[in-house]
Amino acid sequence: MISIPTHKLTRLLDLQPDGFSGGLIGIEKESLRVGADGIIAQTPHPASLGSALMHPWITTDYSEALLELITPPFTGPRPALDFLESLQQFVYRRLDNELLWSASMPCVVQGEAGIPIAQYGHSNIGMMKTVYRRGLGYRYGKVMQVIAGAHFNYSFPESLWTAWQTVEQDPRPLQAFVSDQYFRTIRNLLRFGWLVPYLFGASPAVCKSFLCGQTTARLEVYSEDSYYGPYATSLRMCDIGYQNSREAELGFKADYDSLDSYVASLVRAISTPCQRHAEIGVKVAGDYRQLNANMLQIENEYYSSVRPKQLLVGNEKPTHALAHRGVRYIELRSLDINPFDPRGINETQCRFLETFMLFCLLVDSPVINRRERSEIDSNLDAVCYHGREPGLTLVHDGNTTTLQQWGSDICESMAGCADLLDAHENGTPYRDALQAQLDAVQDPGLTYSARVLAEMNENGEGFFQFARRMSMQHQRHFLDLAPDVMQTPIFEESVVQSLEEQRAVEQAETLSFDEFLAQYFAHVV
Repeated sequence: MISIPTHKLTRLLDLQPDGFSGGLIGIEKESLRVGADGIIAQTPHPASLGSALMHPWITTDYSEALLELITPPFTGPRPALDFLESLQQFVYRRLDNELLWSASMPCVVQGEAGIPIAQYGHSNIGMMKTVYRRGLGYRYGKVMQVIAGAHFNYSFPESLWTAWQTVEQDPRPLQAFVSDQYFRTIRNLLRFGWLVPYLFGASPAVCKSFLCGQTTARLEVYSEDSYYGPYATSLRMCDIGYQNSREAELGFKADYDSLDSYVASLVRAISTPCQRHAEIGVKVAGDYRQLNANMLQIENEYYSSVRPKQLLVGNEKPTHALAHRGVRYIELRSLDINPFDPRGINETQCRFLETFMLFCLLVDSPVINRRERSEIDSNLDAVCYHGREPGLTLVHDGNTTTLQQWGSDICESMAGCADLLDAHENGTPYRDALQAQLDAVQDPGLTYSARVLAEMNENGEGFFQFARRMSMQHQRHFLDLAPDVMQTPIFEESVVQSLEEQRAVEQAETLSFDEFLAQYFAHVV
């Protein structure tokens, strides 16, 4: 059993008698815009949704068709989910006969040419965002870039930090302590993080078109148009999904020992030339193919299931923000879109993840050595491809254990954290959310991935037919909702304001794009 030291918990409860509620939750949900036929939309980002560059809540990710919906941070999951639902209703009422794809994995992919790269206007920062995406296409291919996910952003209650610092008897300035504790949490999210795709992975199958004619020995044929893994949980998170699959060849891994080591590792990656990327070319015949030929163009190119985050000021680099102001919150990126909920994520998931975050803060978290890094990667691969396989074993600290045993130990050890979060709730929603996941650990048939395959089997569907059916159900859900009279005027005003802000930024430009990039990359941490 993984345990939180009893003496520390007792002391923390003495110092924090009002409980541990008050953490801030934000949600980001990516959704592909597709036609009724499931083909990725070739239309521009709708002007009725505002400026993708400037809008605070409605933007795009890699593709012009890949919407990203962002909630502000809220106390507790319910208001964040309510905002996300209202936002999606607003979006749906402004789409022209298009669906928001209900699954993480795209279908009816018509090759690289059928994936329009996101456009952000003529300002330097807008052009930089587009060139960065162009570079991703050259480096990794466009198809993997249109996989969608949900991100769970979380910051612990401010009142927790002074109490926890007293318990830990740490004399450093508070922000240094806070950043260190966020990295402590991140290391545990990495070592125990396989549990998230096991529980919430919902991509056990994929359309054959996603592989663009290639075959894979690790998947089986499900139907004429679908591959699947009989025990797979999240193909999105495996080696056919969006990962820095060449990182071993490039010789780069982010270092999570501390804030300083993390920032240093990313700075090194964004400033070290890479011969493979140099062969692509940077500026060819007057057009930029990528921002530079370094190991990473910018920090965000490094894909990780979890990231430390700080709010950016202007065109600030993420490494600069972290180095100067520390960690503000954690972004957990390993959730598939939940196809069974129109919002893409539900309250039970959020409450479990909040409990998981607190658990990962309070239990011991040694630095991750090379052997454990290999174990973490191997465990994630095994869970993504074979997570529901009876008797599947994982490795932790050199010891082999079954997924069911280790997962049960983690969930049972989280019970105290759930009780802390339930202290000021009506009922026991955190305990209930935890119990639901413990049940799914002990019965793989309760996982989302198992439910996807069960529905496909019951309805005689391939993955495309399942995802399209769910997408149409979600469309009806949002269009049948009564208009949100409180939020709709706010959303309408945000559209107008974002377009005005983009125009202002474009009109104020004085530097050439070459000069802008030179200044941006010259700024050191």
